[in-house]
Amino acid sequence: MTTTLPPRHRTGDAPRAPRTPGGSAAPRRETGRHLLLGGIALLWLVPLLWAVYTSLRPYSDTTRNGYLSWPRGISLDNYTGAWAQSGMAHFFWNSVLITVPAVLGTLLFSAAVAFYVSRFDFRWNLALLMLFTAGNLLPAQVLITPLYRLYLLVPLPAWMSDSLLLYNSAWGIIAIHVAYQCGFCTFVLSNYMKTIPKEILEAAQVDGAPVWRQFLQIVLPLCRPAFAALATLESIWIYNDFFWPLALIESGDKRPITSALANLQGQYFTNPNLIAAGALLTAIPTLLVYFALQRQFISGLTIGSGKG
Repeated sequence: MTTTLPPRHRTGDAPRAPRTPGGSAAPRRETGRHLLLGGIALLWLVPLLWAVYTSLRPYSDTTRNGYLSWPRGISLDNYTGAWAQSGMAHFFWNSVLITVPAVLGTLLFSAAVAFYVSRFDFRWNLALLMLFTAGNLLPAQVLITPLYRLYLLVPLPAWMSDSLLLYNSAWGIIAIHVAYQCGFCTFVLSNYMKTIPKEILEAAQVDGAPVWRQFLQIVLPLCRPAFAALATLESIWIYNDFFWPLALIESGDKRPITSALANLQGQYFTNPNLIAAGALLTAIPTLLVYFALQRQFISGLTIGSGKG
């Protein structure tokens, strides 16, 4: 007499996992997380979208119907007017002359200090790194009075400044940006250079490569993601800076593009629609820099996230 096992006990049948009441909790959490992030992103985009909406409307339309009304007409007249009235092309060139040398100088000096601090052990190693980082802890308003007096005492040749001083010259703005931003960049680059295996530099040293060659041909190429992330941040910060040029440049035609918006404000009348269009025009170069370095920027921010 033969007996058969029940279906659930037959050989070869895989055991079924018990059902739990909370089996769908993970998809719900994922959906909630996406909704939360989407809501935060929308809140961040509301001011930008509102500025775009305002810049496309004529001033007469907003004064007659209000800013919350449906537009009677949309045009690019505010953009052409802001470009022409503010002399934005001239001020944009001033910003390029300040931003590009300042970013390159900041990254070069910071990389040199970071390489020295991260690769050589000496007594004041940590103190030197803290000294460079401490400069970023002071507000710019605290430094402006002694810096202003110093700029009035430092001479420059005529080919560098028509005022013959560091004050009222683009070189002075470049110098303060490099000095003020080096601390943050040195801190970031030194931490990144410490993740580079020492065996690479030791092998180069055995092959007879001097220190400067190790720095230029080995360390700098390996730091490309960190450089891209810092270049993106520094370009945005320096390009959008308004305080230092306002305090250290006297001539209005030497100031960067952030000062061009001041030319759109009259003494007795201000057109918010025109200013919104001008502000959006000034933001275009920073968006181009971000989109050009987006991949390297994200990879630079996520460096070391998977290391314990």
